[in-house]
Amino acid sequence: MRISFIGLGRMGRELVVHLIDAGHEVTVWNRSAPAAEEIGARGATVAQSAAAAVADAEVVVTALFGPDTVREVVVNAGLPFASSALWIDVTTVAPGDAAAFAAWASDADVRYVHSPVIGSLAPARAGRLAVLVGGEADAAKEAAGIVSVWSDPDKLRMVDSAPKAATGKLIANLALAVSMEGVVEALRLGHSNGLSTEDVLSTLALTTLAPLAAFKGDVIRDRSFDDTQFSVDLLLKDTRLMIASSRSPLPTVSVVHEALEDASRDDRGAKDIAVLAERDA
Repeated sequence: MRISFIGLGRMGRELVVHLIDAGHEVTVWNRSAPAAEEIGARGATVAQSAAAAVADAEVVVTALFGPDTVREVVVNAGLPFASSALWIDVTTVAPGDAAAFAAWASDADVRYVHSPVIGSLAPARAGRLAVLVGGEADAAKEAAGIVSVWSDPDKLRMVDSAPKAATGKLIANLALAVSMEGVVEALRLGHSNGLSTEDVLSTLALTTLAPLAAFKGDVIRDRSFDDTQFSVDLLLKDTRLMIASSRSPLPTVSVVHEALEDASRDDRGAKDIAVLAERDA
């Protein structure tokens, strides 16, 4: 298929390669030219503008920083999608954003499907991500066939609307945020009572925090926070969406949000979220 891919951040660069390897005719565009040139060297056509990228595409995939970027690059720019093109938005957005993008797409004769991914760069590279697919039934089915190139077959979930897919992604990232706070506070409690970082991580291996403690353990031990799998600024943006999307307070998310804000203000926004444990490691 003729597929355009817009947005080549850390995750986008991992996903688009799967489309190229699957034999699709892929055109890419990114606001930062070096990222696009990198993917061009892998076999994609590099467009000079987002409008040029989507003009003849049967499918357009967007993997942007957040809903404001989707509005700027797609909606407010009035991208010239081909009639009845399929727009698969991988960007993490709020449920209200997904509903608004679906409405805009409908008015533009574009079929919108929200398909966020759950997982980090390593499973993305391996094509083993969890993936949510939400939209009108026929469009969602078509989208599922495309995003399957980067999904674990056992972790591809179909939901009946774009807002539900967006909500599911925020719930997944809420679990990550709360778990990271759990690791940080476990380190504080352990160090306050004479345990080493290794003692704390070893104990966490026996708990429900074991997966995240194992995943981030070496990063915390080595203080290798520049090896970013999920950045502070990305999770900060997501916690903001969570708080804004919930009718009820999210106190633990709010605590994490404040910690992420502090890290971002301290020029640690590009570092891995494990940097929240930096002062306690």
